[in-house]
Amino acid sequence: MAVFSICAFIPALRSQSGPSPELLRSRFPLHSLSRGTEEGVDRRSASSRRFVVLSTHSNPRILKVNRKSRHGRPLSPFDSDDDDESVEFDEDEDEDEDDWSDEDEFAEIAEYEVQNKDKKKKDRWRQPNKGWRSGSLSSRQQNDHHEYKNQVRNAVNTFPTPDHKNEIASYNVTGRGKQKEIKPCQCGFPILSEEIDLDVRWIPLLDYLCTFGLKETHFLQMYERHMPSLQINVGSAKERLDYLLSIGVKNRDVKRILLRQPQILEYTVENNLKSHVAFLMGLGIPNSRIGQIIAAAPSLFSYSVENSLKPTVRYLVEEVGIKEKDLGKVVQLSPQILVQRIDVSWNTRYLFLSKELGAPRDSVVKMVTKHPQLLHYSIDDGLLPRINFLRSIGMCNSDILKVLTSLTQVLSLSLEDNLKPKYKYLINELHNEVRSLTKYPTYLSLSLDQRIRPRHRFLVSLKKAPNGPFPLSYFVPTDECFCEQRAGTSLEKYLAFRQKLLLKDFAKKCEKQR
Repeated sequence: MAVFSICAFIPALRSQSGPSPELLRSRFPLHSLSRGTEEGVDRRSASSRRFVVLSTHSNPRILKVNRKSRHGRPLSPFDSDDDDESVEFDEDEDEDEDDWSDEDEFAEIAEYEVQNKDKKKKDRWRQPNKGWRSGSLSSRQQNDHHEYKNQVRNAVNTFPTPDHKNEIASYNVTGRGKQKEIKPCQCGFPILSEEIDLDVRWIPLLDYLCTFGLKETHFLQMYERHMPSLQINVGSAKERLDYLLSIGVKNRDVKRILLRQPQILEYTVENNLKSHVAFLMGLGIPNSRIGQIIAAAPSLFSYSVENSLKPTVRYLVEEVGIKEKDLGKVVQLSPQILVQRIDVSWNTRYLFLSKELGAPRDSVVKMVTKHPQLLHYSIDDGLLPRINFLRSIGMCNSDILKVLTSLTQVLSLSLEDNLKPKYKYLINELHNEVRSLTKYPTYLSLSLDQRIRPRHRFLVSLKKAPNGPFPLSYFVPTDECFCEQRAGTSLEKYLAFRQKLLLKDFAKKCEKQR
């Protein structure tokens, strides 16, 4: 498999001083952004340095939850299982994963034309708006659409539609086997048959997808999201999913990927999947993390590498100011950044932090580099309430800026379940001052039940707790270092104490709920 190097579009990757804007622009020709747009577009936008990077965000928390199917049933576009979707964090970190997202700042997933002789089905697909200017969301989607539609049209293997006197039975998992008669009532999908006009020629694919844990309700979601995905030949679908599994996608994640991006069954391995994987590897992302990124943002396959993904990277480097060596880290922390409308997200949040806290540009860039999820959080429901909370406990703007620059993930923590309980424990139990948080902001990211309370009470029980305010530095080291340097006892003794304390706290909570 060919490996795509980021040097192809950022030649100064190894440069210590960083590339010049002229050099980067030479590798990212702006004229490619306006290719495929409608006539009458103002070409002056192609020569301007500023441009709009448009994509979609695939995080389930930002999509509308009140969507209904054409049958009147509530429709959830994603898997109902509560699996971890985000990047793995340290087990000691207690982070709320709410994204506080603004729905209007993300583009729709680009639709692709699929080989289908039924014109009525084609007419059902959503058409892009024609009134947008070059660089807009609609034109970017049209660019991606025109680039791939011929590849997808030629590559997708859908079933033919001749007149059959008898119903056709399902093939085996490889798409081969004898055909035999089958009755619709014997297809094994009674619920699906009642809800939609189920073609028995879809059954081989459905049987195969069931091996990944998909059920009839999931197929209904796939049908409503993108019906042609159920018309794919099972052999072609197996080839594409086998490739995803071979590059690190976990078997349990296939169901979630298909529910969020069923079109992935139509994308060919050679012309689409491999080129996007090569792009990710070119950013410096290790092979071991490719599968996790795809599971978190499967919609990236629906966007052109040349017309969407590369311009996004260029915007992050040129306009935002993220260093080239940090690109891989940023994408691993938040894969959705590649498919987000990054220009709107960056500008609105930079202006907000600059006005609200007087944050200089380099401080905001540090925040985005350390915690790119910041670009997903809503200002009104996410950023502002947490900033106001820090103000309410006595922090000035400069102290808040120090905390956020050092530990930006504070903006993702729940007020009621994280920040407020830790603040109360800091004041009432540790007898510490709020200003100590500016020196040890990590305190706010640590688990109150798993680390802060057990270590404090363990030292109190050993009569080794310092007099006066309890030092927050005691919570920073690992359990082994804490036991050796502060408690002077074995790790086993501390773990036993913590387990006993957790059981007591759990019993108290159960009594309160009665």
